[in-house]
Amino acid sequence: DPKGVIDDSQGLSPLAQASRATPLDQMPRQFWETGMGFMLFVDESGHYGRESPYAVLAGVAIEDRDLWNLICSVQDAEIRFFGRRVSDGQLELKGRKLLKTKTFRQAARFQPMSLEERTLLARACLDKGGQASGREITALAQAKLGFVSHVLTLCSRFRVRAFASIVEQDAPKPAGELLRKDYAYLFERFFYFLEDQATPHYGLVVFDELEKSQCHILIDQMARYFRETAKGQARAAYVIPEPFFVHSHLTTAVQIADIVAYVVSWAVRFGTMTRLPREDLADLAQQVCDLRYRTKRGGEDGNAYDVWSFTLIDDLRPLTERER
Repeated sequence: DPKGVIDDSQGLSPLAQASRATPLDQMPRQFWETGMGFMLFVDESGHYGRESPYAVLAGVAIEDRDLWNLICSVQDAEIRFFGRRVSDGQLELKGRKLLKTKTFRQAARFQPMSLEERTLLARACLDKGGQASGREITALAQAKLGFVSHVLTLCSRFRVRAFASIVEQDAPKPAGELLRKDYAYLFERFFYFLEDQATPHYGLVVFDELEKSQCHILIDQMARYFRETAKGQARAAYVIPEPFFVHSHLTTAVQIADIVAYVVSWAVRFGTMTRLPREDLADLAQQVCDLRYRTKRGGEDGNAYDVWSFTLIDDLRPLTERER
């Protein structure tokens, strides 16, 4: 029924507008010949306990041509800040490991060190473990904070865009088998981002590996969303519906998504978000916010409104459950 349709195609290229109603096997040849795409690496923070102020499902979109260069730059940064590669198991590059309040306290015990001294002492701290001196512990803490800030700077340099579904900890959860709203909103924003590209791009979704049964559940839910709902079918024109799963400790880009999720949960605030932020994360929160994507889409009144890649959700249930 066209009476209930919202036109959100304002500002899109003719090819993008055509894709809304065109089956994949009938898409123009140039759509497939570009061979370009974005990978959305997804991780979450705060979903397994209420110690985090918000539960966050976050993703970082990286163009295929930039991915390897970004990975190499992050690996080089490990050597620059820690004196060696540490993501091979010696130091987990996750937000809760790098950015906990204890790290900030340790970093403040001594004045900021020069890069050369800090790197030398940080490596010594990693070598000595529990036998490290106080100055070496501080050097490692300062290196962690400097490393995270540098990684976010690299993300900006390589045109990475950040996406986040931010969920209130007391948000009602769905009882059925439909795709959770935080996933649906994340895919929606990613779809808008792909749709806005000047040339056609496809999108691949890469998740941190879950327990095997959870992986199957998520795959089934995504399949139903992209195959059986009108919005999902439209978005499958750009987003490949079947995700990939990887080990986060082996995948640099998923570790970046984890850092983004952690910073968003603890320090990014907008709109009706009422939980107090951690002030020590304020600078990193600004760097994360600078990676957001903003677009415009049409509303029910026919006007175009800003749509940001970060969204706040207070109810995870689909509309069909909320109306019961």
